[in-house]
Amino acid sequence: MKKGFSLMLIFIILLSSAVSLFAGGKQEGSAAAQETKLIKFSHVGPPEDARNKAALKFKEMVEQETRGAVSVQVFPSGQIGGDRDAIEGVKIGTIQMTVAGAGIFGNYEPKMGITALPFLFENFEQAWAFNDSQVNKEVSSLLENHNMVVLAFWENGFRCLTNSVKPVKTAQDVRGFKIRTPENPIILATMKALGANPSPLPWPEVYMALQQKAFDGQENPIPLIYAAKLYEVQKFLTITNHVYEPMPLVIGKNFLNGLTAQQQDVIRKSAIEARSFNRQLIKTQTDQMLGELEKAGMTVIRPDIDTFKQATKDVRLQFLGTFGEKLINDAYNFTRK
Repeated sequence: MKKGFSLMLIFIILLSSAVSLFAGGKQEGSAAAQETKLIKFSHVGPPEDARNKAALKFKEMVEQETRGAVSVQVFPSGQIGGDRDAIEGVKIGTIQMTVAGAGIFGNYEPKMGITALPFLFENFEQAWAFNDSQVNKEVSSLLENHNMVVLAFWENGFRCLTNSVKPVKTAQDVRGFKIRTPENPIILATMKALGANPSPLPWPEVYMALQQKAFDGQENPIPLIYAAKLYEVQKFLTITNHVYEPMPLVIGKNFLNGLTAQQQDVIRKSAIEARSFNRQLIKTQTDQMLGELEKAGMTVIRPDIDTFKQATKDVRLQFLGTFGEKLINDAYNFTRK
């Protein structure tokens, strides 16, 4: 009887342990699932745009390096809002990441728009050197006051002018055009200096607005013009390269601080690796897609660029109060030393 009782007691103890281990395993699994961090990454670029390809590369690296502990969901084409909506979402925490033109961030921190001053850089290498400089890091750190951390400066390219009215060969040819621009005060001022009538419009609405002739033209980098199929609604492309505007990749500061140190490190490294991929892709696409736009029927014009520079030379003076003379001089002189 004693022996039978002992065996029964041992059996009950072993059974209880097994149940506890099973329950504990389930609890630990549930806890692990609850700890998975979701990044909603919103941007307005179409699926074939370089920023979306870089966003997907970022997603792949982060999920692989964190073994799924951090998940990235990419929303291209303005699916959950335009640039301004996404930036506001990051600020308040409803969206975790976005990438958009630097000038749009100027609505939160005015100095972020410094790179949009007309004809600031002559080539990608000059622009990248400034983007990665200490001068620009000090400027971008100001966004932390708005719950945004700049992880890297991705590429958007030099902006060129398209229209459906006539070939633009000099600055004078732009006079009277109704031009769509992003919500960027410097680009607006640049277009006004050329004699155009600029007006901002969210990117997801641009194709239809051009199709319906609500605007004569717009201005954007060549890869985006091609990816958005603007050749279907715009006849003429003028290689002005009037404004260079990088795209800060930002993440919510509070969200980033809520990750482990290892996860934060993965996020930062992945952003830089995706930046290198994005930059090279934009540079390659700029050359390749110019030819594709011509094949698609666009007339490509290389204008008298000096007329554009002359017409916009005083735009920087309009923003002395915004940037200060030192920052403006630092930017213009950075690659001309």
